[in-house]
Amino acid sequence: MIVITAPTGNIGRRLLPLLLEAAPARGEELRVVVRDPARLPEAVRGRVEVVTGSHGDPATVDRAFAGADAVFWLVPPNGSLPPDEAYSGFTRPAAQAFAAHGVSHVVGVSALGRGTPQADSAGLVTATLAVDDLIAGSGVAYRALAGPSFFENLLEEVDSIREDGVFTDTVAADRAAPLVAVADIAAVAAELLLDRSWTGVDSVPVLGPQDLSPEDLARVMTEELRRPVRYRRQALDDLRSALLGHGLDPAFVEGVVGMKRAKDQGLDAGVVREPGARPGTGFARWCAETLKPAVLTAPEAVGAS
Repeated sequence: MIVITAPTGNIGRRLLPLLLEAAPARGEELRVVVRDPARLPEAVRGRVEVVTGSHGDPATVDRAFAGADAVFWLVPPNGSLPPDEAYSGFTRPAAQAFAAHGVSHVVGVSALGRGTPQADSAGLVTATLAVDDLIAGSGVAYRALAGPSFFENLLEEVDSIREDGVFTDTVAADRAAPLVAVADIAAVAAELLLDRSWTGVDSVPVLGPQDLSPEDLARVMTEELRRPVRYRRQALDDLRSALLGHGLDPAFVEGVVGMKRAKDQGLDAGVVREPGARPGTGFARWCAETLKPAVLTAPEAVGAS
């Protein structure tokens, strides 16, 4: 039995089809934990066991992890709480349930940065690494999928790219990082969940095929979208003000600012790609398959869908 949390999220909705394709031949059953089962594709609902509720709720995870062999764990973002509550506080009931129900293997979504000079002051990344420690302390075999920022973050800026040819972040224009597609995170998670021959606790870096700076992203987007795209760097103070203006918890906002500052200082840089590692999705391919259709879709059509 494999349990998938956040099955309708960016990573989960790509992971679930991979497991549905491979699990039956291996004799694996699948169970998902979801707040709203209606958000699951209709074709999926009849092929998985559904536990309704939040995977941060003790009663829900107690039901969800009964009889489970492996769990895919992802903490959903919650900007209404301080980072410790949003991350470790959310995970603590699950860690207790792992031990109580004898779950043997857990695969979690984590972040790059452990062991770096920035690790203890990296805001939300620091909170994420604390989640890894919490899960590892439950006694399970654990693999933390340590990723950089996702290509998919650019989808939040589709309107700006379409209308003004601009995307924004807070890092220096030449700060390169091994950005990754969420589909690659899902693929590695599926491999680890299906082949549970591994033991102990470890971190698995999941990297894009090359390090890319905002300048590189702008160049590739310009080529793939066939329209000029440029990078605009945002000051951390401006980011802070914008997030506070949206009503986010002040401590959570500082967590975002701390993470962004650490990334600009090289938090994600310097990870060595292992020989023989699975090839990741290139940014040009991701632009062609994902970003370009989103940019070319008229806003009215998006609202009508």
